[in-house]
Amino acid sequence: MNPPVLIRIRSLLPDLRPSERRIAELFLTDPTETSALSVAALAAKGSTSTTTVIRLCKRLGYPRLQDLRIDVLNAVARENFETAALSDVSGDIDQDDSLENVVAKVSMAETLSLADTAKALRIDELARAAELVGQASRVDIFGVGASAFVGLDLQQKLTRIGRVALSWSDSHSAWTSAATLRNGSVAVAISHSGNTADTIDFLAIARGAGAATIAITNHDASELAEHADVVLTTAARETVFRSGALGSRIAQLMVVDCLFIAVAKENYDESIADLRRTYAAVQSRRVRGS
Repeated sequence: MNPPVLIRIRSLLPDLRPSERRIAELFLTDPTETSALSVAALAAKGSTSTTTVIRLCKRLGYPRLQDLRIDVLNAVARENFETAALSDVSGDIDQDDSLENVVAKVSMAETLSLADTAKALRIDELARAAELVGQASRVDIFGVGASAFVGLDLQQKLTRIGRVALSWSDSHSAWTSAATLRNGSVAVAISHSGNTADTIDFLAIARGAGAATIAITNHDASELAEHADVVLTTAARETVFRSGALGSRIAQLMVVDCLFIAVAKENYDESIADLRRTYAAVQSRRVRGS
């Protein structure tokens, strides 16, 4: 089942032509108002041609603008229903926002990032990834910046259930390790954009060495995804503070949690025993107050 249209539009943004992207961003910025426009009016507002509007529709899988409009309005209605209990503060974070509004907007963006990721994440791909990781002799994980912290979280989780997992924060070390991977090992690459050069190189090297490859990314048509046997798709909503990796990090952590639980569930009794042993090992060495 395809994810809702607004999620698909966000996922496609990096791969669209500039003219197509302007139209796509109109739908994302104000989907209700944009859906009321004719082809000509939409083209004019996006400073492009009617041909570009129709081309974007077809790229999204719709033969006519009217079909796209209907799905966009349905997606808006569904989202409004899902967020009815949340704060009514909306929009991007502004310089003049109070701290109360900042909290409300961050909460809204991250809540929607998680909800959208749940819709975008393909269960069959998650099952394939869990099977590969569960059977792997070794799992190498790599990401840059905030994605590196997500990779470390996955490494720690897998280690707690007895899996051999390595998380790399240095590109050269990651590439060197990837080159030594073989059949039966797995490489996991994490990148919100899917276009981070070092992360792409890591997955390409690992695949060339014979490892199975998994990508965790917001853009399943990205170059990173091209080097992956399995793609786990996030659907993060970033704010103007994109460089802070707010929604993307939360969405990636959710996917990591789902992958970890799926792997643990395949050998449930053994995993629970390992979790208890690792918890006990840490608890027994806590510093106690006098």
